[in-house]
Amino acid sequence: MTSTRTATNETAALVAVQRTIGRPAVVRGAQALSRFGEHAAGWLAIGAIGALVDRRRRTDWIAAAAGVAVAHGASIAVKRVVRRRRPEHPDVQVLVGTPSRLSFPSSHATSTTAAAVIYGGLLRRRLVPVLVPPMLASRLVLGVHYPTDVIAGSVLGAAVGAGVRRWLRRGAGR
Repeated sequence: MTSTRTATNETAALVAVQRTIGRPAVVRGAQALSRFGEHAAGWLAIGAIGALVDRRRRTDWIAAAAGVAVAHGASIAVKRVVRRRRPEHPDVQVLVGTPSRLSFPSSHATSTTAAAVIYGGLLRRRLVPVLVPPMLASRLVLGVHYPTDVIAGSVLGAAVGAGVRRWLRRGAGR
């Protein structure tokens, strides 16, 4: 299969997602998630709140937020190497602004998955199934990523998140 064919299949999938679930309320929710996840700011704020509230594990929360920042930075680095352009097709509606034209991997998917893995470990809660699918779907609903962008971002975030969790379990280097 050629890359043109793959792009065509991914565009068709993206259009199908937008047509199937892209209702006004869903779009508004996706836009809110987009603002929350921009530059991982919402997830970093949650890490800061955790550090303020959970004084006993303040260092762990700071390290966890740093892990989210590392995941976000890793996604930006990969974007700059891969240089895949965001979807551009007449049938794809772009419903939110983006800081760059680069698409692969989704930084929102990366930082959200990393946050869910890392913060879930601190909270002893399974956050991935609750937090990750809505963020990944939102990027498709908004027309700013192909399906493989969000999958790759989530895989990258899970890898970074798992590494940070292992590090935290070992006592954060103490």
